[in-house]
Amino acid sequence: MDKKDSFLKTAAIQLAAGGSAGCIEVSIMHPLDLVKTRFQIQDNKQHIGSKQYSGLRDCFAKMYRAEGLLSFWKGIVPPILVETPKRAWKFFTFEQFQKVFMFGQDKPSPLTYSLAGLGSGVTEAILVNPFENVKVKMQSNEAHQSVAPTTGSVVREIIRRDGIFGSSGLLGKGVTATMGRNGFFNMIYFGFYHSVKNYFPAVDNSTLEFVRKVAIGFTGGVLGCCFNIPFDVAKSRIQGPQRKGVAVYQGTAKVIIRIYREEGFRSLYRGLVPKIMRLGPGGAIMLIIYEQMSEYLTVKFKDY
Repeated sequence: MDKKDSFLKTAAIQLAAGGSAGCIEVSIMHPLDLVKTRFQIQDNKQHIGSKQYSGLRDCFAKMYRAEGLLSFWKGIVPPILVETPKRAWKFFTFEQFQKVFMFGQDKPSPLTYSLAGLGSGVTEAILVNPFENVKVKMQSNEAHQSVAPTTGSVVREIIRRDGIFGSSGLLGKGVTATMGRNGFFNMIYFGFYHSVKNYFPAVDNSTLEFVRKVAIGFTGGVLGCCFNIPFDVAKSRIQGPQRKGVAVYQGTAKVIIRIYREEGFRSLYRGLVPKIMRLGPGGAIMLIIYEQMSEYLTVKFKDY
């Protein structure tokens, strides 16, 4: 097998494994992502929407009563459509960025893993941002699921109102905040996971090995959430409903400063609990599925 065939085979395995991991993870964890968005778009100064959520349980209860059980999967179509290529892109570019940031070393260092994660996160943000725009718009809608707008109608409304291109359009609205969110998360997540797992060697016992990977992946996901959530809050404010239709949330840095001044430091960490509950276990689920799928596909197609 020549180098070109070997590269294409490896790339195909990485894309397939990453896509599978992303699709499964988002299907399981989407309700927590929706609750996180509801917390993040709450504005202390002038609340947007009809409901104030005092906590996780309160949010779930109010949504269930007012919007129905299926409301917890509002906006799932955009992430389902993008999560497979997004996760595939994340893992594929992470592997490729490692080669860029080896700095002449024989094997990757923690810095290599962190910079490769940062690169993969920033580039994937460009891919996912329009889907994030649609998802946040759907998640912030408080109508009962039976009468909530469809994905297609939301896309058409955004394009009609804001256009496709430009800083306010479907493709560009909130893209800088998305880059910050995804870039910092992947930098911490991949840097921690691939560095720490070498200090805790694999074990022969399959149960203990599973626990080892889950624990490291969960910890990496939690740390990533703690570092990137101010960007996530800014993204939700930029892409979500504005105060009385006036676009007061524009520009990532300006939004972060505005929230800090008007609502306090803790408001920059709104939605942290559901975010950790989603991305902590979600990160572990995703890495385990990715590694298992990679191993399976590598063995399955070893002769191709």
